[in-house]
Amino acid sequence: MTSTKTRLYDAFATSGKALASGKRLELLDLLAQGERTVDALAKAAGLNLTTASAHLQTLKRAGFVATRRDGVRIHYRLAGDDVARLFALLRKVAESHQAAVPAARDAYLGGDDAREVGREELRARAAAGDVVVLDVRPVEEYLAGHIPGARSIPVDELPHRIGELPEDTEVVVYCRGEYCVLAHDAARLLTDHGRRAIRLSDGMLEWRLAELPVATGARRDRHPPAA
Repeated sequence: MTSTKTRLYDAFATSGKALASGKRLELLDLLAQGERTVDALAKAAGLNLTTASAHLQTLKRAGFVATRRDGVRIHYRLAGDDVARLFALLRKVAESHQAAVPAARDAYLGGDDAREVGREELRARAAAGDVVVLDVRPVEEYLAGHIPGARSIPVDELPHRIGELPEDTEVVVYCRGEYCVLAHDAARLLTDHGRRAIRLSDGMLEWRLAELPVATGARRDRHPPAA
């Protein structure tokens, strides 16, 4: 009995060990936005190809990610929505019970004066047409899945494309999730340029997990400069 119980808990521990790396958690965060190649993941996570591949293999052995081959390219994706839920829950539990997390979060995200809005309020205001919903993630993430009706302007393009946004309408910005700095950077930039910026209180990860509508493809971003 003891040996079989030990084997069971050792099997559970394999999952825990796979999560015991900040870079592997970052890879899960990226994969929660959609399928990616090893090359794309390595670039987005700031890793060399060998290190990224090793981390992904660890996650695969634990059952957290799955793969498909397209010619010579290997594409990775999360193994299921339950993996995304585990990742989201892990972050919230860490924030609630680990003293170092809130300070690290605040140092990373920085401060801004933007008001936050919840998912349901965003849906109501977007349906009423009194806000512009702006997705500031990289284009490939927007194409893989975004809030219906959202415009796509990646945060690194925003400084020279602010003129595409109407001056008299509040802009709700969102990115990957609650701990994604892109929306904070975008809100600060918009505010500095005199725009009324609001942040979604979380992001695309939580939107998907709430089983809210998701649109794919059809980048909606090219608009003439606002009058």
